[in-house]
Amino acid sequence: MSSSTPTEARAPIPANELERVCDPNSRAARTMPSSAYISSEVFAWEHEHLFDRAWVCVGRRQLVDAPGDQHAIAVGTRAVLLTRDSDGVLHAFMNSCRHRGHEILAVGESANGKFVRCPYHSWVYCLDGALRAAPRFQKDPGFDADSWPLLPVRAIEWLGWIFVAFSAETIEFPDWVTDLAKLLGPWKPETMVVGAARSYQLATNWKTVVENYAECYHCSTIHPELCRVSPPDDGAVYEHSGRWNGARMGLREHAETMSLDGRSGARMLDTLTLVESRHIHYFYVAPNLLIALHPDYILTHRLSPQGPGVTVVDCQWLFPPDVVSSPEFDPSYAVDFWDVTNRQDFAACESVYRSISGGGYRPGVFAEQEQGVRNFQVQVAQAYEAGAWVQAPSN
Repeated sequence: MSSSTPTEARAPIPANELERVCDPNSRAARTMPSSAYISSEVFAWEHEHLFDRAWVCVGRRQLVDAPGDQHAIAVGTRAVLLTRDSDGVLHAFMNSCRHRGHEILAVGESANGKFVRCPYHSWVYCLDGALRAAPRFQKDPGFDADSWPLLPVRAIEWLGWIFVAFSAETIEFPDWVTDLAKLLGPWKPETMVVGAARSYQLATNWKTVVENYAECYHCSTIHPELCRVSPPDDGAVYEHSGRWNGARMGLREHAETMSLDGRSGARMLDTLTLVESRHIHYFYVAPNLLIALHPDYILTHRLSPQGPGVTVVDCQWLFPPDVVSSPEFDPSYAVDFWDVTNRQDFAACESVYRSISGGGYRPGVFAEQEQGVRNFQVQVAQAYEAGAWVQAPSN
């Protein structure tokens, strides 16, 4: 691994432990050390280097879909204010009034209006962040309103998802996702809407969730429902570049989609090829978005790490708008299946974290079926060394 990174930028993990993760010999390679999961110092480093210097997904366009829409959302320890101006342009700001720092909106709160108003001293901002009014300051000749806009945050919309980046040094978003949009394109996610949502709070490190998502080596052991509709050994990892990883798994002959009985309760997408429609396609976009493409819907998991051993996972099921607006629409066939599967996965992730926290863990080995896990861990190890996310390793 490179030694050119300044020491202060590297993660507080011994270099030799990261080198073992990245060993090109699959039999000599070892999994992450325990400190990567349980250390408060490592977690603080991750927030500064892997989240603040990344394109972080904060949700779907529906958060601020119409002109005048405003929404505040937590991003790690920070809070971001999203707005949509009269021209339909998305903006993002630090959710902090420039006067004395009061939140513009409480996290999770939404509003709509021509202006943004701080509820403390009634400073008023335009939807593009410019300060419009500061009560009692108008007659102060030394006060320049143009010098006090809301602090901007880089933001972009991609296929209906909203991403923000706090650092000016973060690479441009097209370089972050590279060619991933081509793989997602046939599902037309930008046209889909949220048909159902569910949140989970887990007692585990965020990386255990990604690692679990990246392999099905465990499926035959803990997922009987999943194995009835998708063969656990039928998988292939995508060749790619960028800050993402991906794989696909087939459906059994009788199954239309991932549901408890294999049947779809919605409408099969007519934009997919036969190969696309007979597989479930799983993607991880660093640092916090998991995307699963189904023949009739899209499932996402958005991760919000709260501490070394606390992770909030927000799941959304996306469907075409005409499906959601139908009086017969019932997403339970998809939600129930994944709620069962999620809870099985999350119980395993929490067990892993308890074991690591209890001191019983030593770095292990990668199974042949865990190429996705290895790709992710190598990517994280390289980021620990470089001080920021690097391009995903080649398979």
